[in-house]
Amino acid sequence: MALPYRLLDRFRSLFDGMRYLHRDSSLGDSVARCLPEDLYALHGSNRLDTRIEARQRVLNAANRLRGIKARRGDGTFGEIIPHAVAVRLPGFAVARGPIATVEIGCEVKILGKAMIKQIDRVMTDLQNQKREFERAGGNPITVGIVGINQAVRYVSYEGDVAWPTGVKGHKHPIQEAEEAEKRLLGRVASDFDEFLILRFRATNVPPYVFEWVAERQTEMDYGAVLTRILRKYEVRF
Repeated sequence: MALPYRLLDRFRSLFDGMRYLHRDSSLGDSVARCLPEDLYALHGSNRLDTRIEARQRVLNAANRLRGIKARRGDGTFGEIIPHAVAVRLPGFAVARGPIATVEIGCEVKILGKAMIKQIDRVMTDLQNQKREFERAGGNPITVGIVGINQAVRYVSYEGDVAWPTGVKGHKHPIQEAEEAEKRLLGRVASDFDEFLILRFRATNVPPYVFEWVAERQTEMDYGAVLTRILRKYEVRF
């Protein structure tokens, strides 16, 4: 069942009916880029809507901010550079182009398995990216989103080689999910304006079934995050 938010549907599509490749960094990007679309679809900020419609605020199409040595993050939204070209892709309301400022920055991480082994790196990446959003100056709204798998088993892939959980001491996702979430909430969540855990189940084996742990709760939690972001935008920008 599709939820009424583009970001949640895009997240589902990474696993649903297809093999998830954890080394493909563009997948998190594709999820984060949906955040401005969902914000606009709610029409909860006249200021945001007007600027998006006029293509004065766009989704960053480049890897870096112009003139500033800062990594852009998965989904960076801000003020377009004067006289730059903004391109609106079919099916999207928010145009894309080079930005001079960051008003909303979103970073997405996905933990499929081996969560505790990589949790310190993931937390450091999140905290570093939050600081990168702020290097452009101003007071950007920072958003962290982490997907945590709660499946009873999982298989990852390195090329054609499969790495199943449950063998050679590799724990199943459900055995590590609670501790991973606890560490994220305890050490990282407060660094961001908004921080969301997406709890899901996916084994990553044919027929590649995906499900939310609590679908209605997931929808409500994300909707609440969007509402708060819109309110913050009206105050800050």
